[in-house]
Amino acid sequence: MELIDTHCHLDVSDFNADRDVILARCRALGITRIIVPAVDAEGWPQLLALCRRQPGLYPALGLHPLYIDKHTDQHLADLERRLSGNNVVAVGEIGLDYFVEPTDKNRQQALFEAQLALARTANLPVLLHVRKAHDQVLATLRRLRVRGGIAHAFNGSRQQADQYLALGFKLGFGGMLTYERASRIRALARQLPLEALVLETDAPDMAVSAHQGERNSPEYLPDCLKALAELREEPVEQLAVQTTRNAMEVLRLHD
Repeated sequence: MELIDTHCHLDVSDFNADRDVILARCRALGITRIIVPAVDAEGWPQLLALCRRQPGLYPALGLHPLYIDKHTDQHLADLERRLSGNNVVAVGEIGLDYFVEPTDKNRQQALFEAQLALARTANLPVLLHVRKAHDQVLATLRRLRVRGGIAHAFNGSRQQADQYLALGFKLGFGGMLTYERASRIRALARQLPLEALVLETDAPDMAVSAHQGERNSPEYLPDCLKALAELREEPVEQLAVQTTRNAMEVLRLHD
């Protein structure tokens, strides 16, 4: 089986001690591609260097809404420059986060729209971070159309899911599938068309239930696949093939 982790922060210091070992284990498990999204401009050089050094790692560059106080107009100019010539597969992780208060919603919105404009110009998909702001993000995407992307760690309603799909997006599901208490997310993963789904870990965050309280790792992606198969009562192999195909399609990855 071949699997793609569509969202993993493998560049962060949590993995400095054993990153190469983890990658070797991932490859042995069939996890052949990992998308590594950025959160701030400071981390871009290291992230790009890691993806150049390790086969199967693909960079996404963006400015995360939670770190709005760190981002500047110069960072946007630097982002525009770096989106060409670095094998960047997406603009991300970008979006709106209204979960953490207080937050400057106007600045978040302006930053989000600026990055969508860069994605449009570069003809790249986007990796969305959205909390308590799906309606606002969807309204923005209807105004400023981009070439689809992935709604990472999707936690919205079925109606919102359908709206993302209509705009050319896939929906990312990960470790929360392994928790029985996550009934709404598990129900969505069961009900949505298989063509809508991609797998992710969001490591080092959002660990699967078997490793609750520990550092999450991309090597736990098969746990997410197994949970999805049990929820949908469909063969693991079939889900591996289709979720991988979905990721390759939306991110324009090639064999």
